[in-house]
Amino acid sequence: MARPLIADIDLDALRHNYRLARDQAPHSRAVAVIKADAYGHGAVACARALEGLAPAFAVACLEEAQALREGGITVPIVLLEGIFEAAELERVEALGLWIAVHTDWQLEALLAYRPAHPIPVWVKVDSGMHRLGFPPEQAEVVWARLVAAPDCACDLHLMSHFATADALAPDYFRRQLALLDDLAIRLEAPTCLANSPATLAWPEAHGAWNRPGVMLYGSDPLEASSEASRRLAPVMTLRSAIIAVRELAPGEPVGYAGRWRAPRPSRIGVVACGYGDGYDRHAVDGTPVLVDGQRTAIAGKVSMDMLTVDLTELPEADIGSEVVLWGRATNGALLSVDEVARHCDTISYTLLTGVLPRVPRRYHGAH
Repeated sequence: MARPLIADIDLDALRHNYRLARDQAPHSRAVAVIKADAYGHGAVACARALEGLAPAFAVACLEEAQALREGGITVPIVLLEGIFEAAELERVEALGLWIAVHTDWQLEALLAYRPAHPIPVWVKVDSGMHRLGFPPEQAEVVWARLVAAPDCACDLHLMSHFATADALAPDYFRRQLALLDDLAIRLEAPTCLANSPATLAWPEAHGAWNRPGVMLYGSDPLEASSEASRRLAPVMTLRSAIIAVRELAPGEPVGYAGRWRAPRPSRIGVVACGYGDGYDRHAVDGTPVLVDGQRTAIAGKVSMDMLTVDLTELPEADIGSEVVLWGRATNGALLSVDEVARHCDTISYTLLTGVLPRVPRRYHGAH
């Protein structure tokens, strides 16, 4: 019998979330962001599930795009970080990719290249995130040089990234957006600005393209949920089972360093899941889990291959009982990955992308 831990991937939920993103901006196209192996969900499987819905995909790098092409994905793919060396342009052209250009050497490499057909380019501007992008005052010169090189570059778009679109305080977001709106007007440029939170909460940021990412996988990216974000459906359920049960007297410790001690006669369930599978070792006592669809909590430090949960209030739970670390239980009960992340002092992105390869992905809802 196989170890019971799996990552159950609901492709119907993925398509639901994509449609939700698309419906928030009916006059935009939505590029589905599937970088980092589709946030841990499996990029090729997710791309195949979205074929026919998503007109384009976005990844971080050439290697991710190559894997999609080898998996049979034929729609446009955007390299969000562009190329990392000039020699990659040959593969960009061969694979039919679109590229972001965010720095001087990338621009010069592209203008020096002689493709058989011009390459679609998204010019990235640093509007306040201060990671990648040309300074706004340089963007007009960059744009003009690309417009003047139609044999190298085509289908130009203006691209940027919001630092605080998820936040309750809108001031910095509005400052970024005003800068970008002004620049887009001057350049007469179509835009791709809205990430997941801006797609959900800021229609004024919607452009020719939007870039929904983490919302596609059912995580709410907003500090304060909206009517739309509450309709997101979880795509991954990290599911395991109780593999042993221990009866403890009051005061008995559990796990490394005895961090949790039984406050009363207690039943402890051992779950086949640990940090060697990608579950966060920083999970504190009280981090929620579902056992047979009922809420209980972690008791004791997470080990490499196991973690322990308090079954004292769940007398029917026993060896073989279903455990959901996040996602949807068989009885329909839901434990949000966002709630688990808060108990681990992290974000859902970290938990989802951190599920390691030894955890089998099991897909359902495929076409």
